[in-house]
Amino acid sequence: MNTTEAKRILETALICAQQPLQVRDMRVLFDDSLGVDTLKLLLEELQQEWAGRGVELVCVATGWRFQSRPEMREYLDRLHPEKPPRYSRATLETLAIIAYRQPVTRGDMEDIRGVTISSLIIKQLEDRGWIEVIGHREAPGRPALYATTKHFLDDLGLASLDQLPVMENPAQQAGMLDALNELPVSPAEEAAPEVPPDGPAADAGSEELFALTGNQP
Repeated sequence: MNTTEAKRILETALICAQQPLQVRDMRVLFDDSLGVDTLKLLLEELQQEWAGRGVELVCVATGWRFQSRPEMREYLDRLHPEKPPRYSRATLETLAIIAYRQPVTRGDMEDIRGVTISSLIIKQLEDRGWIEVIGHREAPGRPALYATTKHFLDDLGLASLDQLPVMENPAQQAGMLDALNELPVSPAEEAAPEVPPDGPAADAGSEELFALTGNQP
């Protein structure tokens, strides 16, 4: 099989896949006849071939996928112009604390935000698949330790947490995550009630959008 045909197969599989594909999954396409290094080289060549188009090939936490470029967001949003906010400022600030300070307990989050965090906020983030319990701190009551998931990184279009920009405080960090409100939600989430703000800090923060979250798979 020549390089052109191999890239055509990879391109087709990636475009048709509903989830990011890992390199080990791609090897199945070729009955394991192509090695990891060869596949990565082909993927890099595909990236270059798609440069300058409205869609790009990227590597995220769970594999490779095609997604729209951030500058296309303005136009894609016109397909769904009326999008109500999905998450409150309190929810985004809680998510930001977990993303930037993980692993953290609920008590840690409350100390940082200075207000009590509603259990509904934690559940909302767990239901969306953005956070999970990864263990328990060896302290009285053994509080749960929360961290973000690979699904969270995928939704941000990131391969690792190292790609998150450095921000000074939870309010700024929450501002960088604002565009997560624009991501599609499941029917169950659509029907779920909005979690109300939980304190004065709920309205604080930057309105800047995290450019990476403009990506749409």
